[in-house]
Amino acid sequence: MGMANSPDGEDEPTRAFPPAPPEDTVVPVEERPEHKPSGFARVLIFIGFVFALIVLSCFGLRAINVLPTFDNPFEDQTTDRSQPVLLQSMRDLHRYVAADGTFQVIVDLQENKENIPDFLVNRRTLFVGSGTVETYVDFSSLADEAMVIDEEKKTITLTLPAPEQSAAALDMERSYVVAEERGLFNRIGDAFRNDAGKQQQVYQQAQQRITEAARASGLDERARENTQRMLESLFARLGYTTVTVSFASP
Repeated sequence: MGMANSPDGEDEPTRAFPPAPPEDTVVPVEERPEHKPSGFARVLIFIGFVFALIVLSCFGLRAINVLPTFDNPFEDQTTDRSQPVLLQSMRDLHRYVAADGTFQVIVDLQENKENIPDFLVNRRTLFVGSGTVETYVDFSSLADEAMVIDEEKKTITLTLPAPEQSAAALDMERSYVVAEERGLFNRIGDAFRNDAGKQQQVYQQAQQRITEAARASGLDERARENTQRMLESLFARLGYTTVTVSFASP
């Protein structure tokens, strides 16, 4: 602290700070401006408050099962715009399905061009086909002399047509493509057009091979046995003691 020189030459201490006010003196406090939210902030607060009320109301209505659930607002939806089913034809069936068989075949169909590399032009499809073949006896072509009845002896003789075999019906739920190879040009062509005939060709190949396999599977013989047992049981309930069933040559 510096010293001041008095007029009479004596050094006196200088006052670095002003004298303290008396104890009973009230010192005014500097007034600070009051911070109030702006108009834009008030609008945001109001919008947030309203949104919170809406959300709480929705949860309350959902709890009492008034509103539907909204677990996933982007859930997948399936719209069925299919047309009504049209009846194209109707016919009476007089056939007895005596046996059927389920077959599976692997079709390996390849199409390529000679003298052109396979990586350019090539289409190979490995397809597993599952289909069913029915063997039936058609009773609609029976003549009057096909059934000879002797009421006194309670015997009956039947001459039936040979069992017939239906075409294979593919089960698309059990049929699938295992692998498919395509050349570069085939891929480019498939990008601009959808050749459904190629798929149909694979299906027809599978149906044809299953139908051919069914002919050599013994379904016809089983159909004869099942038809004969069915007719014997039927006429036995009607009181006939002897039932003879024979089949015409195919």
